[in-house]
Amino acid sequence: MASKFTASRVMTVAVLSSRIAYGAALLVAPGKVAANRWLGADARRPAAQVPLRGLGAREVALHGVALASYLRGSVVRPFLVASIAGDVADIGATALAREGLPEGSAPATAAVAGGSLLLSAVAATLSDR
Repeated sequence: MASKFTASRVMTVAVLSSRIAYGAALLVAPGKVAANRWLGADARRPAAQVPLRGLGAREVALHGVALASYLRGSVVRPFLVASIAGDVADIGATALAREGLPEGSAPATAAVAGGSLLLSAVAATLSDR
C-alpha cells in the first residue's frame, strides 16, 4: 500500500493550511496583520478593518473548503486556481494604490502574494485532482 503522505500531498495541505491561518489572523487582528508594510497605520482604522475581515473570511472559507475537499479525495485544483486569482488581484490592487501606501508596500506585496501564488500553482500542478 502506497503512503498517503506524498510530498505533493504534504505541500498541498501545508499551502491550504497556511492560507486558512492567514485568513483567521485577518479575522481576529486585521489591523495588526495588515498594518505592516502592506497598508500601514490606516489598517488599524475601523473602516479599513471591514474589508480586511471580509478578506480573512474568504480566505478561511475558500481554503477550508479546499482542504476538506482534498482530504476527502475530491478535487482541489479549482480552489487553488481561485486562490491564485485572489493573489493576482492583491498584487494588482496594491500596485494601483501604491502612491497612497507605505513605501515598499507594492514590491513587498508582490513578493508575498507572488510567493503564495507560486506555491499554489505548484500544488495545483502536482495534484492529481
